[in-house]
Amino acid sequence: MAENTDRFDSFSTVSIHTGQDTRDELYNCRSGIPPIYLSTIFRYPEAGKGLNYVYSRDLNPNRAALESAIAKLEDGKYCNAFSSGTAAISALGYLIKAGDHVICPFDVYGGTSNFWKNVANRFNIEVSFIDTADMETLEKTFKSNTKVNAIFLDDISLQILWLETPTNPCLRVTDLEGAVKIARKHKDILIVADNTFATPYFQRPLSYGIDMVLHSLSKYINGHSDVIMGAIVSNSEDIYRKLESIQINVGSIPSPFDCFLVNRGLKTLSVRMERHQKNALAIAKYLEQSPYVRNVKYLGLPSHPQHELAKKQMKGFSGMVSFVINGTVEQAKKFLQSLKVILLTVSLGGVESVAELTPLMTRENVDQAELDKLEIYETFIRLSVGIEDTANLLHDIEQALHEALA
Repeated sequence: MAENTDRFDSFSTVSIHTGQDTRDELYNCRSGIPPIYLSTIFRYPEAGKGLNYVYSRDLNPNRAALESAIAKLEDGKYCNAFSSGTAAISALGYLIKAGDHVICPFDVYGGTSNFWKNVANRFNIEVSFIDTADMETLEKTFKSNTKVNAIFLDDISLQILWLETPTNPCLRVTDLEGAVKIARKHKDILIVADNTFATPYFQRPLSYGIDMVLHSLSKYINGHSDVIMGAIVSNSEDIYRKLESIQINVGSIPSPFDCFLVNRGLKTLSVRMERHQKNALAIAKYLEQSPYVRNVKYLGLPSHPQHELAKKQMKGFSGMVSFVINGTVEQAKKFLQSLKVILLTVSLGGVESVAELTPLMTRENVDQAELDKLEIYETFIRLSVGIEDTANLLHDIEQALHEALA
């Protein structure tokens, strides 16, 4: 992917137009919408003189356009797209070696936790799961020998700090400015932030000094629950080239058609995120007043313990809400099964609202005692609020709560 030099400033304009001009050398055509390049091969003008595209595993016009747009939206220079968010996480795993140390939130996304516990630990990589929102704990967790295999040169060791803010599903926020300040006291630090929940529309971690921003593009950025994809954005050409090598040599690249679909999703990201937020706030306010639930968490509520921090480093609060049913597991199940508009399923960030019983659906392999420490109680519900009519969603939740608990 070439360095971003697009002239647009507005988020909405950037998301619609970046990488979409079919008159430039990326496409060399004049269609209003960029075509889908399904070809795996591209002609050489003469033997030994290939152009930008040779073989689609190396690079494809649709992937190049998408990477350019995502980098621009994150205020970054470079982006590497992968076949899934987990593939993006795994790509970073290729950069470390036995004996290295990773610091990670204790309430991080289950896929990230599983990767570091079940894959990285096989290679003798030490992982510290801590409360990254606690600056004192974070300060104490860095070790003098904490290191990551050289990203730039083989004889340089780095330290890695993995952040996820807001966290999935607990909706906790890490002070990006504070975490970066602490981390930079240590030599050769590399900081990664998962920005999936906030999206670049509401939060841009690179502006706080983060080195790499990770996304599950499957969620809000695509927004239509029909693509699996991930991405990493940075301002470092060295990081970009290392990840590009992993894309090519491991082969964890997205298809041209999937890149086309995510590019399509980007065009409505700003309007969708505003609607997700509007609906989520209305639902969170309703749930706060309901006798049928407790522990309502939404970053846009003043009652959220980190509401002020979220206001400081985010321009909005996204569309994720969590709460605990005041009842039994069977009543929580009945609530979910009584929903008529909201889907009972996993994942998040699509235009449709979806809900899950987290301990039984995405953390089913974690002991409940461990989940209780995270306040993921046995009737914990994670709700990804879609962009349906607000009144319809409120009515659906109200009738389902009444059916299950009244």
